[in-house]
Amino acid sequence: MKAIIFAGGTGTRLWPLSRKKSPKQFEKLIGDKSTLQAAVERLLPDFQPRDIYISSNILYKNIIREQLPKIPESNFILEPEKKDVAPAIALSVGIIAKSSPDEPIAILWSDHLVKEVNVFKKILKVAASEIKKNPNKIIFISHKPRFPSVNLGYIQFGKRLKKNDGISFFEFKNFKYRPDEKTAKNFFNSGDYAWNLGYFVTTPNFILRAFKKLAPEIYANTERILAHYGKKSFNDILKKNYGKVKSISFDNAILEKLNKNEVMVVVEDIGWSDIGSWEALKEALEPHSYENVIRGKVYLEHVRDSLIYNYQDDKLIVGVDLDEDIIVNTPDVILIAKKTSMPKVKKLVESFDGTEHEKHT
Repeated sequence: MKAIIFAGGTGTRLWPLSRKKSPKQFEKLIGDKSTLQAAVERLLPDFQPRDIYISSNILYKNIIREQLPKIPESNFILEPEKKDVAPAIALSVGIIAKSSPDEPIAILWSDHLVKEVNVFKKILKVAASEIKKNPNKIIFISHKPRFPSVNLGYIQFGKRLKKNDGISFFEFKNFKYRPDEKTAKNFFNSGDYAWNLGYFVTTPNFILRAFKKLAPEIYANTERILAHYGKKSFNDILKKNYGKVKSISFDNAILEKLNKNEVMVVVEDIGWSDIGSWEALKEALEPHSYENVIRGKVYLEHVRDSLIYNYQDDKLIVGVDLDEDIIVNTPDVILIAKKTSMPKVKKLVESFDGTEHEKHT
């Protein structure tokens, strides 16, 4: 089995730690490892390093090499410019299809927390065995919702189709992206909606056939590029042609158009969290609701439901009478905001792009 870990995002919702020159997946958000390193580590030893691929941007090649010395550099699939996920997936699976067209492949992401690693590994193993028997299928790995989130996508699933080694496979019904609060509560209470993690298992050939049928422009452009794979001309052709297709998500380009009979859904609890924002990171790490989450030299009095991260050893953060606050101290920026104000911070950071406050390199 192969795995591709996608690590190309910029992570503006975790600013100021996550920057264009070093996005969130390369930073130490939890413990002493980056989330990219953790994503690779939880696959080992079930996967060999040669079977793990990293999809990212050429800007981050040196960071990836430094953080993942065991992954062969030939397994780095690097975009010459940022597009959305659909072109990145087409390129990555196209490269793997050159050598392993019908081998099961897992599509994973670099900026998530998974606490139940053994359950996660079991799901991948059992899903791979199902794909070997049914190579014309795709299996979505979803998560039992802990609360009615309005920031995540959902998968609606139907009756159970089969059970293999304790893992159930359900029929697929529908997607719903980021519902409003009322709808999210209805999903949560219904019992037939799960969080969409963006994880799935299938074969490279299945994905390529789907691109050929459902997104022919991306497929044709990728085929032109891959005709030069393994040749000296490849990087030049990639740089020249990669950006010729429009940016579109994989969900919009492919997943939402699939024949529902081709899809199965796994719904399990793997202790998953999308730590793409400070408030999501707090929810993932807090021992109990409303408790504080801190890192570094921090002293608090009468502080509730707040996250305080201090990345400077020579400075102490003191907080008094705070409630639902986010405070992040980095060497060049201090962020202070209410948890509920983080969408405003994201918009503000986007306005910094290209200025002295937010440079790409």
